[in-house]
Amino acid sequence: MSNSTHLVSELNDPSEHPALANGPETERDTDAVSGKVRARLKRAKQKAADAQVIVIEKGRKSARAANDYAHDRPWTTAGVALGIGVLVGLLIGRK
Repeated sequence: MSNSTHLVSELNDPSEHPALANGPETERDTDAVSGKVRARLKRAKQKAADAQVIVIEKGRKSARAANDYAHDRPWTTAGVALGIGVLVGLLIGRK
């Protein structure tokens, strides 16, 4: 189960939050639940930001590697691109 799915299921399950089980009875209960929701939302945002940084860095490394390969082997790259283009053209042209 992903972290976001787990977070949503925890927030949706009233048994996890006694203040929600019978409805918020006092302002203090509402504030407590609100504080927990805010804290979990803040953690989820931080995890998403961390994941974004990792994905961007891996994308940059992959782009650098592809660029280096294309510059080191231009004819191989052109041949592969031509082959893929022919295959896509044949698939599109089929009826």
